Amino acid sequence: MSADTTQGDKGLLLTNTLTRTKEKFVPMDASSVRMYVCGPTVYDYAHVGNARPVVVFDVLARLLRQLYGKDHVTYVRNITDVDDKINERAASEGRSIREVTETTVAQYHADMAALGALPPDVEPRATEHIEEMKEMIETLVKKGHAYVADDHVLFHVPSMPEYGQLSNRTLDEMIAGARVEVASYKKDPTDFVLWKPSKENEPGWDSPCAIETPGRPGWHIECSAMSEKHLGKVFDIHGGGIDLTFPHHENEIAQSRCAHGTHAMANVWLHNGFLQVEGEKMSKSLGNFFTVHQLLDTEEGGGRKWSGQAIRYALLQTQYRQPIDFTFKSLAEGEKQLTRWAELLKKHGVTAQSDGAPDQGVLDGLLDDLNTPRAFAALHKLAREARSGDVEAAQKLANSVNFLGFDLESYSKAQAEEKAEANVSPELKKKVEELIAKRLEARRAKDFAESDRIRDELAADGVVLKDMKNKETGEIETTWTCA
Repeated sequence: MSADTTQGDKGLLLTNTLTRTKEKFVPMDASSVRMYVCGPTVYDYAHVGNARPVVVFDVLARLLRQLYGKDHVTYVRNITDVDDKINERAASEGRSIREVTETTVAQYHADMAALGALPPDVEPRATEHIEEMKEMIETLVKKGHAYVADDHVLFHVPSMPEYGQLSNRTLDEMIAGARVEVASYKKDPTDFVLWKPSKENEPGWDSPCAIETPGRPGWHIECSAMSEKHLGKVFDIHGGGIDLTFPHHENEIAQSRCAHGTHAMANVWLHNGFLQVEGEKMSKSLGNFFTVHQLLDTEEGGGRKWSGQAIRYALLQTQYRQPIDFTFKSLAEGEKQLTRWAELLKKHGVTAQSDGAPDQGVLDGLLDDLNTPRAFAALHKLAREARSGDVEAAQKLANSVNFLGFDLESYSKAQAEEKAEANVSPELKKKVEELIAKRLEARRAKDFAESDRIRDELAADGVVLKDMKNKETGEIETTWTCA
């Protein structure tokens, strides 16, 4: 399949953090468009602030595939599975580091899937790229951009005159912003760690540069090595939250450019804005710190559970570069609007077509620097036309909503099941949950006769069970409805 550049030629405009201008996106190779986005450090559930870049860059990946063809876009989002926070979590809970990371990765995948985010094309893990990191570190030392000191390897910031261009900071601002560690072995206060010695009970690997002490990589070198491995020395787009601009992305650029002798690491740098909750900075001390998992599965967020699609709706109501105030009102509006659209499409007997293109008005909004409010305005226009009896508008609405990552059929089904469950008596609900737990124990013990007996007992009460295997854990999970 050849790249379809027809729509791409109309002009995708993106605001490049590096140039501070909105410019037309021109891929290095239209048949191989490449994007890297910084992913999670897997030690705990992702909070709603972590979810914003996932949803934003999911929309961009969908748009790029629409413009250049699905087979001509490579979207890479990494997993950081070696980090101080992971070590601390494992130690505090008495679990192995492997157990913490594997459990957290499964949680992350499930929560992001609930938000309608497609998996990236490649999801590299830091621990699987140690050799690439060590090779890059040794190259930087040989080229005079890094040095060994006290079993550490550090990048020497003054060796790169252009350092600071991405964040546009002065030397004093960079020192303050990086909260640099004061260390006698540093040649310059701004120098940062590429490799450090591992303490006892910490993950460690054979160190580069003939260092005899086992060690582990610094955070910044991980993304430089993984992006090069999967996208090349220079690629099209690098994305992440605005909080990563400095020092993480600034350091990535320094490492990659100095190691490869290139003019750039990525040609376009995109950053989504900060997220507040109900008008205030998200903080556990303020009681407004919410994980995606909490919003989906508990009633801690605003006294009720929310659908992943409503969370996605709320996150896309603001253009990605702007700060967003994430409110329960916006979640309620999302639930309300999704329900309206679902009922409207059901009335017309319309569903999203597998190959259905989004409405041009929606595309035009996204082509203007991912202007999702403008794209949503186009959706509302289609809905008004559909309510007036325009079946073609209803079909465009179905295709467009699906393109933006909303599955209204699944949403309607889930809402119906939730409503039916709400009408079940607390006594029956408790009985069902207890019997399901016993049935799962019986299945694990391969006591299938007992498993079948419990199923029959529940069926007599009008309860229908459905078993599904969790793709991440391999475990059987059971849902139920009343017939």
